[in-house]
Amino acid sequence: MTEKAMNDLPCDLEHVAKTNKSIVPTVAYLMILISYLFSHVVAAKSIDAQLQQLNDKWARTHFELNGQHQTNAFVELIEQVDMLTFNHPMQADAWAWSGMIKSTFAQVSHSLVALYYIKAAKKDFEHAIELNANALTGTVYSHLGMLYHKAPIWPIAFGDDDIAEILLKKALVNAANNKLSNLFYAQYLFNERRYHHAKKHLLIAKQIPLRTDCLIEDKHRQSDVELLLAQVEKIIAREPKR
Repeated sequence: MTEKAMNDLPCDLEHVAKTNKSIVPTVAYLMILISYLFSHVVAAKSIDAQLQQLNDKWARTHFELNGQHQTNAFVELIEQVDMLTFNHPMQADAWAWSGMIKSTFAQVSHSLVALYYIKAAKKDFEHAIELNANALTGTVYSHLGMLYHKAPIWPIAFGDDDIAEILLKKALVNAANNKLSNLFYAQYLFNERRYHHAKKHLLIAKQIPLRTDCLIEDKHRQSDVELLLAQVEKIIAREPKR
């Protein structure tokens, strides 16, 4: 609007015109802000949905498939999680899932392939922890701890039971009431022949309810808990009475 036109306006309309000149940038800013926030909410929902899909597919692949069907499914999962970490490099849970998928694939792979993937999984877990120490609700330390426990020692790989126990204990600090954290530490203790201590954590793990969004995994974890607990109790029962 020209200055002459502004001068020709009645007093009240002139006030409205001047006011609108200041309102327009404010409204535009608010619209940009709302659009920005909405896009981030949508992105957050999108990443959560993708992580849940990975969770479901990984559980079926790891616990229910075998042979070439399992191998093919793991290869697809690795491709998906690599794309996810590429698109969301600051998402700690994505890196943690990358570590989980690669470490469990290593368990069913030939030695040279397995060695490559346990080293890749270690890097992914460590990167997840750098981004967020509570990744996967704190259980990322459990997975990294078991990786140290199961990996070959130097110079082949990085296996180290002392580091493993530190990490497994740290997981319990972050996720004391988590079935996986207690089960993994119990498995470590069992392998170290610390049966009474293992039993304590197995009993805790046994009482923790199954998660509705991780039923396949938790049902198998519960079976692992009960099987190991039976072994531990059998060993304890054979110990000489003090």
